[in-house]
Amino acid sequence: MPLLAIANVAHAFGTRQILDGVSLSIEAGERIGVVGRNGTGKSTMLRVMCGLMTPDTGSISTAKTCKIGFLEQDPALDPEETLRGTAETAFAKLHALHLELDGVFAEMAHAAGDALDRLLKKQARLESAAESAGGYAIDHKIDAVLHGLGFTDSQFALTTGVLSGGQRARLALAKLLLEKPDVLLLDEPTNHLDLDGRLWLEGFLRDDFGGAVVMISHDRYLLDNVVTRIVEVEQGRLIDYPAPKGQAYQTFRRLRAERRILQMRAWETQQSKFKAEERFIDRYRAGQRSKQAKGRESKLNRAKEQTTLERPVEFGSINFSLPNSPRSGEVVAKARGLTKRYVAHDGSEKILFDKLDLTITRGDRVGIIGPNGAGKSTLVQCLLGEMAVTEGDINLGAALIVGFFRQTSDELDPEIPVYRYLQNIIQKETPDRPLSEQAARDLAGAFLFSGSEQTAPMGRLSGGERGRARLAALLASSKNVLILDEPTNHLDIESAERVEGALALEIPTTSERPGRAGGDFDGTMLLISHDRAFIDACCNQLIILDGHGGAELFAGNYSAWHKQQLHNTRQRTELETASREQAEFERSQRQKFSRKSTSKSNAKTSGKTDSVYKLSRMDTDQLEKRIEGVEARIRTIDQSLSDADVWKDHAKCEKLGTERTSLVLELEPLEFEWIRRAED
Repeated sequence: MPLLAIANVAHAFGTRQILDGVSLSIEAGERIGVVGRNGTGKSTMLRVMCGLMTPDTGSISTAKTCKIGFLEQDPALDPEETLRGTAETAFAKLHALHLELDGVFAEMAHAAGDALDRLLKKQARLESAAESAGGYAIDHKIDAVLHGLGFTDSQFALTTGVLSGGQRARLALAKLLLEKPDVLLLDEPTNHLDLDGRLWLEGFLRDDFGGAVVMISHDRYLLDNVVTRIVEVEQGRLIDYPAPKGQAYQTFRRLRAERRILQMRAWETQQSKFKAEERFIDRYRAGQRSKQAKGRESKLNRAKEQTTLERPVEFGSINFSLPNSPRSGEVVAKARGLTKRYVAHDGSEKILFDKLDLTITRGDRVGIIGPNGAGKSTLVQCLLGEMAVTEGDINLGAALIVGFFRQTSDELDPEIPVYRYLQNIIQKETPDRPLSEQAARDLAGAFLFSGSEQTAPMGRLSGGERGRARLAALLASSKNVLILDEPTNHLDIESAERVEGALALEIPTTSERPGRAGGDFDGTMLLISHDRAFIDACCNQLIILDGHGGAELFAGNYSAWHKQQLHNTRQRTELETASREQAEFERSQRQKFSRKSTSKSNAKTSGKTDSVYKLSRMDTDQLEKRIEGVEARIRTIDQSLSDADVWKDHAKCEKLGTERTSLVLELEPLEFEWIRRAED
């Protein structure tokens, strides 16, 4: 029996039909991804599922004990409650059980006989319920979830009233995950998460959360790695695509393309039959076969009314070419010793990046990644001269024509239609190459604005639609340097893939994976993004800011860097394990030697080897200084081996490991000699 099911649900806003008889059932433990264009009814469906919206028609059924959790885009939180206190309210039921248990214990102190037996049974029942609700060890669970979603210990005491919109959304997600409902309904859970937060949530949903998940998401890697079934909302209906975990979105794309090909063939075949019938009817309408023609016309009209197939929605590749832009100088930007720091609200000094050396050449595709607040946008503004640096020098190249897509848009004329907005921007940026109305409409169509949407006033568009229009204008305005700050934040997957198609790098075919055709853009690009798929498609270099003043330059895309990070983490873990095991072995050997020394205290130096004889000639001060020196060097080597950069230099890593082994072997007889003297 499903935990939650909707059947034949239909809902309209005015004359616009959003959902048209959709049905969906969710079984225990399922992982379902919901995709579709913005405005197709995905959020409406989730609100119907959790009871926040009553549909025009249809039914919703829920299993008797099923608990549903829903993440809203704008959560309601108590502005006076602290951040950690808000997260802890997820365990309100557990706290109530603990209070009830305290009352039972108080009664048991004065009870006897049957009354005590009843209290003991009640105690067992309450303790079982408390254990199911989280037990007593909840503090580490709360801290782990808050840390995973990007909160620091210093923020735990903040009241929710001072949090930003993104922080409030992350806090609501933390509270919901701690509640562990049977069915988790998530509407764009990664919207305010940085890369670390997305990876943490991905791992939590995949490995730790035991309930069912229904998730609206535009994060293709999250869908690939978490869900095993994708439901597409299209023209008011649901299309179901089962897919294996690890390849869910890629499988969905392939199956959807195959389905559309079959649908298009069926539609074209039917249209051909209709047209052939219409030609027969027109030819014999007035002749001797007019009666037959009239009969076939009636039959054709019934067929059109009852069996006409809908033309499938076509989402092909982007179908316009970016204009050629003037060639820039070979060096686009060069920075030396770049440092940016400022004084935070609490009086502490915040360092965003320190002594950063950077050279960007023509044609480079640089992704800038890091935690929220690490200084990604600040770095770009410093490079452009829009913000002063604390220290360092910046030199920009020659003949740069920079296009900057910012997270916040400039003021737009709310009454101007989309196609006219595109014309005006192109006219302003490239007055020698104005855009005709038809060319502007073609450009709008390439970015998924249909015929009626092309004449819609800019002021009536959603944030994602306005972003799409701004991107279209920017890409078509002949820039040789593009700076994109979170360009896919409010785009659905289809829109993001359209932009990606215009900017993608060309990837050659290899034995391991098929190649990909590149886009038309041949200039330089700096991309700030948490969209891993977009970074992989468009970037071949990375700047990684760690949020503590550190910066790493990496030649490769996100997946290559992440793979290296995982490799380094595994190596550090193996080293730490080996070090612990070695320390345990050394400790056991010392204990063993000590026991032997005690039992054979009268055995002297008659059987000494040459090395022991050499040690015996050292005075105690020399012996202790040598032990301290060896131990100090081992600690220094261990500290060096904990640095990820050391592991990139395999020769250095191997040299340090060999030296450490040698020192450990030297230390053992030194310590044995010291123990022997102490016991004599």
